[in-house]
Amino acid sequence: MKQVLFDAIIIGFGKAGKTLAGALAKANKRVALIEKSKEMYGGTCINIACIPTKTLASSAAQGLSFDDAMQRRGEVVGRLNTKNYHMLADNPGVTVIDGMASFEDSRTVRVTAGDETLLLTSDQIFINTGATPAIPAIPGLESSAHVFTSTEMLLAQQQPKQLAVIGGGFIGLEFASTFAQLGTKVTIFNRSDKLAASEDPSMAAAIESAIADQGITIVHDANITQVSDTDTGVAVTNHAETTEFDAVLVATGRRPFTDGLNLAAAGVDISETGAIIVNDKLETSAPGIYAMGDVTGAPQFTYLSLDDFRILRSQLLGDGNYTRAQRSPLVTVVFMQTPYARIGMTEAEARQAGRQIAVKEMPAAAIPRLHVDGKLTGLLRAIVDTDTQEVLGAALLCQNAHEVINIIKTVVDNQLPYTVLRDQIFTHPTVSESLNDLFAI
Repeated sequence: MKQVLFDAIIIGFGKAGKTLAGALAKANKRVALIEKSKEMYGGTCINIACIPTKTLASSAAQGLSFDDAMQRRGEVVGRLNTKNYHMLADNPGVTVIDGMASFEDSRTVRVTAGDETLLLTSDQIFINTGATPAIPAIPGLESSAHVFTSTEMLLAQQQPKQLAVIGGGFIGLEFASTFAQLGTKVTIFNRSDKLAASEDPSMAAAIESAIADQGITIVHDANITQVSDTDTGVAVTNHAETTEFDAVLVATGRRPFTDGLNLAAAGVDISETGAIIVNDKLETSAPGIYAMGDVTGAPQFTYLSLDDFRILRSQLLGDGNYTRAQRSPLVTVVFMQTPYARIGMTEAEARQAGRQIAVKEMPAAAIPRLHVDGKLTGLLRAIVDTDTQEVLGAALLCQNAHEVINIIKTVVDNQLPYTVLRDQIFTHPTVSESLNDLFAI
């Protein structure tokens, strides 16, 4: 069996892994990058998450048909997949290896592709295997021919006329909003008594209103006990009531993907949820082995994986000063047809922390730009500390929220007073200029 020595082995072609591979190769390291599927060159974001879902959302907003939207998704994903492959495969310092990785010991990785096996050895190994859909234990769910994960739904050949979405979290809301815009009748089965239960009540109500305004049916306090295929589709039993749909989307979260890695052989510890345990430097329990991205159980955002790369770059190629402890507050975004973006604390969290606060709300309809665009749905909310003038939190449910929130993040990261946003001269008419009024507290 052939055994090859590398300076670094990276398992997984995701955002952190591919960026690290390029940086290590630039530093004259010989790098092996292992990817189990050619369809995953570039990682989860490009192939089965951020890019295809947002391409569908954008296509739906532009009024494209389901078939045209799906075709566009395929073209965008294919283009970026190929670009990412050549970005590293054409790098003389990087060897891209197709196959399934499994640890032999803490310095050796076995790669299997069909009948071929290769042993790779290195003193530095990086695990970047991402996450996979979590499937709840509902009778009939896994055996149904009409049940889809988020990955599978992106490849749907036919548009469902009636779609059940199990789960009212970020993934469920995005798919529900997009498919409703494409013309599908959508029903969300939500286990909680309201959508966005962790948000401030007024914002949670605004999110639910935006979803309902799309014609989406929301079933709260759901308890699905059975999923069964029928002659014409799939029946979903919630409590004692059964409803038939063309398809079911399971959107109940994602779990860290470590299947088949044989982590025990390498001495890599995992948590009760299956995540690889790392410290602030992304070191695992096994010296010389690191993990980054979704597989660590951290919030599943591509920009967080990129920041994991920055930590490793600092530790391995820099001064070692940057760790997870220095990470700035994260922005979260739900790309519904009316996007929702938030940073920092909710009002409840700020009050619980004992902060002296002021809260300001304004409807999206107060923004002139949104009258121009005919996009008046939504609500904006800001929370500031009246003693320190810090921006403690902000939540934006409106068109371009995903862009405008980054302006607020810049103020938060640089510990600037909220008055900077209140007094800034923004262009007109834009959504950004609404920050003048929102922070006039």
